[in-house]
Amino acid sequence: MSDPTLRDRHAHTTLRLIGPDPEDWVVNRDGIDHNVVIVGGGQSGTAFAFGLRRAGIGKVSVIDGAAGAPQAGVWATRARMQRLRTPKTLAGPEAGLPALSFQAWYEARHGEAAYAAFERIGREDWAEYLAWYREFLGIAVRYGTTLTRIEPIGGHFRLHLDVRHGDDVVRRVETARKVILANGVAGNGKPNVAAPLAVLPRTHLAHTSDAIDFAALRGKSVAVVGGAASAFDAAATALEAGAADVHLFVRRALLPSLPVTRARAYPGAYDNYPALPDALRWRQALRFRRAGSTPPADAVSRATRFPNFHLHLDAVWQRATVEGTRVAARVNDATFAFDFVIAGTGYAVDLHARPELADLADHVLLWRDHYTPAPHEQDEALGAHPYLGAALEYLEKAPGTAPFLRNVHVFNPAAFVSRGLPVGDVPSMKRDIPAVIRRISEDLFLDDIEAHEARMSAVVAADFEPSLYVDSVYREERVEPAQSR
Repeated sequence: MSDPTLRDRHAHTTLRLIGPDPEDWVVNRDGIDHNVVIVGGGQSGTAFAFGLRRAGIGKVSVIDGAAGAPQAGVWATRARMQRLRTPKTLAGPEAGLPALSFQAWYEARHGEAAYAAFERIGREDWAEYLAWYREFLGIAVRYGTTLTRIEPIGGHFRLHLDVRHGDDVVRRVETARKVILANGVAGNGKPNVAAPLAVLPRTHLAHTSDAIDFAALRGKSVAVVGGAASAFDAAATALEAGAADVHLFVRRALLPSLPVTRARAYPGAYDNYPALPDALRWRQALRFRRAGSTPPADAVSRATRFPNFHLHLDAVWQRATVEGTRVAARVNDATFAFDFVIAGTGYAVDLHARPELADLADHVLLWRDHYTPAPHEQDEALGAHPYLGAALEYLEKAPGTAPFLRNVHVFNPAAFVSRGLPVGDVPSMKRDIPAVIRRISEDLFLDDIEAHEARMSAVVAADFEPSLYVDSVYREERVEPAQSR
């Protein structure tokens, strides 16, 4: 089917059958530009935009610092896997509407047999599906727009934005009542590049979050540090680009191979995880940390099929310097020389590392402020995660000092300890997007309760007059008793 209308007829039918979008019921406030600003135009941001629209919440704006749609999100930039990590059967951004799902989209283009033939979704197919989702649903994203500061002002925020127009940057200030941080893996922190790698200049070092010119690594000797999926993806991409050799260094004696989160992937644990006691959520997060992030088997074999790939286990970098044009690395008791180093060492949660959170960071309740684990369960990295509320909102470190925090919702991996998943990935969508939308709706409604009470108590015209039924009103016939003679 080449006609897009015919190809997506089920999706068109679904939108018709669920009816038009509800009218915007949110009370308009003078001086407020947006009811909700969603930071991030990738899969999460567009799903939120659709969900809020279906909830009747208007004046929603989606912003993204990327120059355009192809650069938004990670699928055409930082993501280098061949297939998604998660099963194809997981619910995504379709909001419970099967005709908007990846499966429906893919089968409309390639058929049911083609969908049944693979286990995990191809990265490029997923990127194409998300582009269709955004365009089909008419989700507008303001690209080239970067949030630089969230400034609390009474009951709302002043959002400081850098807006790119070609080579020029225009600074703007807009106001919003709610903010959703759907801004990716570093949305509450920064790429984790620890010593000794941090001393290397950018000419010789990149993090996997960077836009790496792999073509420039052709014929070069490359080091990759890290044992998770992104490290193996970077190593394989460098080898496929013609690197002379790639050495991958892992601190552990064995590659992490136990996907411990799979043990709590059943509906009971998934649906009710946020209600678990703090101690249990902490232990689950700690179990994951100690087991390590597991690279998929196909990501490992993608690299190991190259004879010029070399895996170093139990390998700790002690020193790294640039000597001449190359990086001299001291690893354990051995010395190596590389042309380029890639850090696949993940991300650190650190609210103070985000300029846009400067007015908020000191007030946010962190796990280390709220929960004290036993000495053998201490973990500094987990303690730096924000302790989030039921709708993934920031909570106050000191109650009553920063009530505005409830209006910032965190839909990125900083929610991991609170929610048990890397929030922002596909597995978090079914449970957590509706929870955030429900709270936003409730807050916007209750914050203007007087206006809504007046609206709900307004005079309502009758649908009909008594004349419509008066002639049919039953009247009992009375029989007069016979008079005695």
